[in-house]
Amino acid sequence: MDARQSIWVFGYGSLIWEPGFAFASRQIARLDGYQRSFCMRSIHHRGTVSRPGLVLALDEGQGDCEGVAFEIPARIAEESLEYLRARELISAAYLEARAHISLQDGQRVEAVTYVIDRAHEQYCAGLSLEEQARIIAGAVGGRGPNSEYLFNTAAHLSELGLRDEQLDWLAARVRALGSA
Repeated sequence: MDARQSIWVFGYGSLIWEPGFAFASRQIARLDGYQRSFCMRSIHHRGTVSRPGLVLALDEGQGDCEGVAFEIPARIAEESLEYLRARELISAAYLEARAHISLQDGQRVEAVTYVIDRAHEQYCAGLSLEEQARIIAGAVGGRGPNSEYLFNTAAHLSELGLRDEQLDWLAARVRALGSA
């Protein structure tokens, strides 16, 4: 990392609405080759070991993911990365990656992001949307109800004009089930 340049961080879930670090600018961005998916069991933040929740992860595959890119000034880049690593790598189910993203203003930049480790025991791709909804409706972890995580992410994506049909369906279904 060049200590004289700002860095970019790509957020696709809770980082969109609760980054937890200072940034110089932010804009909508797209990461190709990954999809946002509830494919990680949460045993810390939105669930427990005995009743895991689900959190979003970037799962490699076809398609793309729209989210938010945050530009972090060079002077606070290292401390921001330390914060992100403590938050995102709590159980080692995410891998820190650097990927090229397309910013809404047309620039293409390299960004730090967190992708799922498909070999990790918390990886759980392939759950039906109904099963995801039932898990999310009932799980609570150290940072609160799993449903709150879903509702906040879906609402903030909508506010940004970004559509995620699966998250919208899940939010409606979890509300119908009655969240924890």
